[in-house]
Amino acid sequence: MGAHGEAVPRPLDRAGGGGRTLSPEAPIPQAPIAQTPIPEAPIPQTPPRSQRLAVSLDVSAVPADPVGAGRYTIELARALARRDDVELLMWSRRNDTARWRQLDPDGAEPPLTLRAQAPDSRAARLVWEQLRLGALLAGTGARLHHGPHYTMPARPAVPVVVTLHDLTFFDHPEWHERSKVVFFRRAIRRAAVRARAVVCVSERTAALLHERVAVRTKVFVVPHGVDHTRFRPDEVQPGADDEVLGTLGVRRPYLLFLGTLEPRKAVPDLVRAFGALATERPELTLVLAGTEGWGAQAVTRTVAECAVTDRVLRTGYVTEPAVPALLRQAAAVVYPAHEEGFGLPALEALACGTPLVTTAGTAMADVAGDAAALVGAGRPHELTDAVRAVLSGGPEVERRRRLGLSVAASYTWERSAAAHVEAYRWAAQGPNVPEEGRQGDR
Repeated sequence: MGAHGEAVPRPLDRAGGGGRTLSPEAPIPQAPIAQTPIPEAPIPQTPPRSQRLAVSLDVSAVPADPVGAGRYTIELARALARRDDVELLMWSRRNDTARWRQLDPDGAEPPLTLRAQAPDSRAARLVWEQLRLGALLAGTGARLHHGPHYTMPARPAVPVVVTLHDLTFFDHPEWHERSKVVFFRRAIRRAAVRARAVVCVSERTAALLHERVAVRTKVFVVPHGVDHTRFRPDEVQPGADDEVLGTLGVRRPYLLFLGTLEPRKAVPDLVRAFGALATERPELTLVLAGTEGWGAQAVTRTVAECAVTDRVLRTGYVTEPAVPALLRQAAAVVYPAHEEGFGLPALEALACGTPLVTTAGTAMADVAGDAAALVGAGRPHELTDAVRAVLSGGPEVERRRRLGLSVAASYTWERSAAAHVEAYRWAAQGPNVPEEGRQGDR
């Protein structure tokens, strides 16, 4: 397996406090957000088994067409599988084994173990995770279990680390289906009390976690990464990008939105901005690349209202190999989401050297900083002006493009995995469930 990676270059750090309490009489202390240590040097050779960390990772929630948290889980699994100080055990759905077995090349040391025991239906899978997985962990030799998508077993036999992606289920329930709001609010509250440690994908998510729920566990902030072998300014093979665009029916020049079409992504605002530019830029098209999510009808209505139907291409879900070409060849990537846990497409756009327009006051803005053109949420006129300025080019656009490449270079999945391992090692040293968690689960 591959060399031991480095940890995140600038783990985001907060010092305790500021959390919600159950009542004025019985405040719940807020655990501090931990700074993830940075390993000094790579491990030169595969360590003996006694020194490897046996990690259980639940990948059963990753859908056939992964986005967001699914992409994160896949990339994390890949990076962990390349590490020689980790023995990785993955739990997948029964009908979803091929993509996970690809992570384990023949003769890999230490080997990867895959257990395809989770049911295929979502409801049955959640029941399996809650009632069966915890007991199954007892016989695996795993030192800890990682739930990468909000949830954890009800009675885990080993310490648990849970990743929390965003808190929009609390702040903006109107962006989600009601059933998901109820389910994920409960899952987040439970993880914040009963997990041995929580991984938040951005400092913003960690801050909101302390503001919205009672936190009695250690919180690690570990950003996502970028696969720089694929997301880069130049094509991997000459002509490959043209082939991808041709297959998708995309013609240059185009603005690109990449992500699920759902309320919090604010795609109707982008359509309105594009409509305002349509007359002055008759050659420009808008490409909406992503799954039709809950509430996507609003996008359809806005396209019709703006009379740009013949200039808006909705590709549907775009497979992983095609994504870098779409990002790289765009005149600009516009990601106007009101809120995200991290906003991976924005970072990948920077890595491709493509101008980025995104929303101020969000995790995307925290990552991109001055490398992106930032606009206020829900302000189509401001979005129009920002896109117009980017399309006009000039020294400022080039300065931001170069800065974006520099920003993106510091994010890798190897570093993200290394920081996860630091969280794992901390969690593995402690008890299964904090004493506070046994009394305070809500």
